[in-house]
Amino acid sequence: MQSKALTPQEYFDSLPEERKDAMNKLRRVILKNLPEGFTEEMSYGMPGYVVPHSLYPAGYHCKPELPLPFMSLASQKNFIAFYHMGLYADKKILEWFQQEYPKHHTGKADMGKSCLRFKKPENIPFDLIGELVQKISTEDWIRCYESNLRK
Repeated sequence: MQSKALTPQEYFDSLPEERKDAMNKLRRVILKNLPEGFTEEMSYGMPGYVVPHSLYPAGYHCKPELPLPFMSLASQKNFIAFYHMGLYADKKILEWFQQEYPKHHTGKADMGKSCLRFKKPENIPFDLIGELVQKISTEDWIRCYESNLRK
């Protein structure tokens, strides 16, 4: 579900009441732990956390006019989604997350390649998400992105 919001704040303001608290808390956790250099902006109809062109002029290889994506957050129809490209691109980060998740939540993580899905807002492991956000600097992400792009 892509939003037509033009800014992240507009996006968060437009959320249904039952999602606002969890989504705003998730946003605060991300912004508090976001490594220097990443910026928050609307990307693909959802709030995204990207490496801006000022740090990575080449941009995203699929659409060079866009900054290099890293994380996104979305209120989908049936769940809250947190997308973290490090989970997909860096095996060590994925393994770390899979080991840590059971310490923060019972049950198996509902995951795609880079997506964490939370059907119930009360099941979001906010502290773990904060730790995950800190794991990769802009420099690390650029290096990881370029090394995977060359494969």
